[in-house]
Amino acid sequence: ETSEDDSTKEDDNSVLSIQSNNKDSKEDDNETTPPPPSKKANIIEVSEMSSTSVMEGIEQIAINITIQILTKRGFKLDVPSRASSNQIYDATKDRIVLGDKRGSRTFLNVKESRKAAITTRVLQLLHTVLLKKIHITKRDLFYTDVKLFVDQSDSDGVLDDVATMIGCTRSNLHVVASDKGLVVGRIQFREDGDYIDCTKMGVGGKAIPPYIDKIEDITSDAEFVLLVEKEAAYMRLAEDRFYHRYPCIVITAKGQPDVATRMFLSRLTSELQIPVLCLVDADPYGLKILSVYMSGSKNMSYDSASLTTPDIKWLGLRPSDLDKYDLPEQCRLDMTENDIKTGKELLKEDFIAKNPEWTKELEIMVRGKIYAYLEIVFSLGDMEVVDNVSLMFVQLYLCIMFLVTILK
Repeated sequence: ETSEDDSTKEDDNSVLSIQSNNKDSKEDDNETTPPPPSKKANIIEVSEMSSTSVMEGIEQIAINITIQILTKRGFKLDVPSRASSNQIYDATKDRIVLGDKRGSRTFLNVKESRKAAITTRVLQLLHTVLLKKIHITKRDLFYTDVKLFVDQSDSDGVLDDVATMIGCTRSNLHVVASDKGLVVGRIQFREDGDYIDCTKMGVGGKAIPPYIDKIEDITSDAEFVLLVEKEAAYMRLAEDRFYHRYPCIVITAKGQPDVATRMFLSRLTSELQIPVLCLVDADPYGLKILSVYMSGSKNMSYDSASLTTPDIKWLGLRPSDLDKYDLPEQCRLDMTENDIKTGKELLKEDFIAKNPEWTKELEIMVRGKIYAYLEIVFSLGDMEVVDNVSLMFVQLYLCIMFLVTILK
């Protein structure tokens, strides 16, 4: 079964893959390059729109289709291209954006007719959802017409196409992914009218809702957000009530970040104006995950403005920590050839090159061919290393408070 969240498809969608894949993805669309109706500096960016405006956008597309059919020309849809060659890393914005290439999707073209039919069907379904003022999941959308869609990837892809055609964020279409992220700590808000206090949501905290637009009245006395890659590390911090000792908000997406968690984090930092510190594995993929949070992903490049959180501070686990805190051999894992290749490719990225400290850490990792998981800090049972591990986290805590002070 196809997963409803975006994390299953975004492992290779970080900044790393932008320059390494210059070939167009296999699409049925014929690419053209007429000037788009709305663009900034040769890129296409969507913006927040009301449900009424989105419905009007869908209706305008339907009117254009009707006019074309009445003139006995069939119909053709103008769609911004989301091919790999149109995914651009913008150094000035420090995030991935969508270029201004566009494509046509013609119903009378045998090669394109099925995709054109899927697009019009999705437009119809989205209009109904918006009219009823409800939210559905991407899986729900797929099951409404399995015979036409065949595979969920088909309806998912067209969903993103429709967002770019109308110029709205995907959340404005009222189609969401399943719950994935978690939040706990010093934050309160109202979710669809219900008051939520994330210090009183049990040990595991609160699931980050997929419909971020229903969250309002956010308040917090936290001094920073602690973003944690893995659920196991998050649960340990939540169980220890870390946020009581150090006023913070703890968030995890359980690995590769989904859209809802990225949007929630972006909104928190925008409204609360507090720094974000991140704990990830000491391996190349930990930094790739961090890059998705900071600079976006290819799948959602058209909406990177609302999904990215710049200037996240990499707190750990760093390759240099392994020797610095004298962690035992059983904690140090050998990198595969693919791991080493990924690390070397990361070293060539602007995302890494602009930060000398990150470059130094990656060089240590690639040179030593050793990596480590974040969980080792919490789960070591060897009594001989308990003091070192405790010392390591004392240092991390001090580092957190130092960063909070200088970033205020």
